[in-house]
Amino acid sequence: MQSKTLVIKGKGGLGNRILSAISGLVYADLSGRKPVIDWRDGSYAPLGENAYPLLFQSPIGDEAIGGATMDDGADVCPAIWAGNLHRQPQDMIDTYMPRSHSNPWGYRRLCVDLKRLDQSQPVAVYWSYLPKLGRMRQHLRRDARFAKRGEREVFADYLGRYFTPNARVRHALSHMRPTAKLPSIGVHIRFTDRKIPLGPVLKTLEQLKARHPNATIFLATDNAEIEDRLKRAFDKVITHPKRLGLAGARLHGPDTTCNPLQEAENALIDMWQLSRCDHLIYSRRSTFSVTSGYLGRFAPARIHDVERFSPTLWAKELLQRYA
Repeated sequence: MQSKTLVIKGKGGLGNRILSAISGLVYADLSGRKPVIDWRDGSYAPLGENAYPLLFQSPIGDEAIGGATMDDGADVCPAIWAGNLHRQPQDMIDTYMPRSHSNPWGYRRLCVDLKRLDQSQPVAVYWSYLPKLGRMRQHLRRDARFAKRGEREVFADYLGRYFTPNARVRHALSHMRPTAKLPSIGVHIRFTDRKIPLGPVLKTLEQLKARHPNATIFLATDNAEIEDRLKRAFDKVITHPKRLGLAGARLHGPDTTCNPLQEAENALIDMWQLSRCDHLIYSRRSTFSVTSGYLGRFAPARIHDVERFSPTLWAKELLQRYA
């Protein structure tokens, strides 16, 4: 009997595509399909080259990663991908549904039906901009591998199994363990295209530093002014050198003026180093730092979401989880 495959496409920044890919990997396990992570969209490697195996070590075999052998397949679910498996979500949205870039339900046309596990086609395609475990909750409850596990545990498990960073990232991280007295405080501040509220971040950081005056601060930010401000306001602030974008630029997003793979590696260094700190200050609106939170398996007292009481974000998150 021919094995079935799930092609997991990517779109957006690293946080979005990692958490989305994990949702695809979970669906692959639930439905008994072999996963293929296909990040050939040109964001972090030349267009047509898969960035996933360049950035991560993985138990997915090399023969599956490329996806090229399936690009001419016609028996695909959803049918819109027939003859289009070489294409990526951004291109497909532009071509077939250009008004759906911000539609929370728009992904469904490009994604296998997550309510079903019995699709007969040999190839299915998974894509969503955000994680969709909530939409698979009925399958998860009935499966012994997931029934007694929370989402944070599931994400942490799959991050460890499928997203071990490449050798350059691991080498950089090996030289970055805090040397000052514990605890260390990780701070993620997105402050270009999508700004998180700076006031609560600084207030939380001041409170933690008052409790732990010898703490080392690891700062991950996309904004040079923020980096300079925190280094002047606090002592023992550590950063990983990287290219900081201009105002309005995307955080760790694709950039044609620099080496995209190297900048993606720098982003992973930030993400993994944040996860290794003793405290993490972040906003839930950023999937980048949410991923760090999953990686770090932080106890509740050590993870500080500065927008945890935002009703707007809670409502948006509920809609995105179950749409």
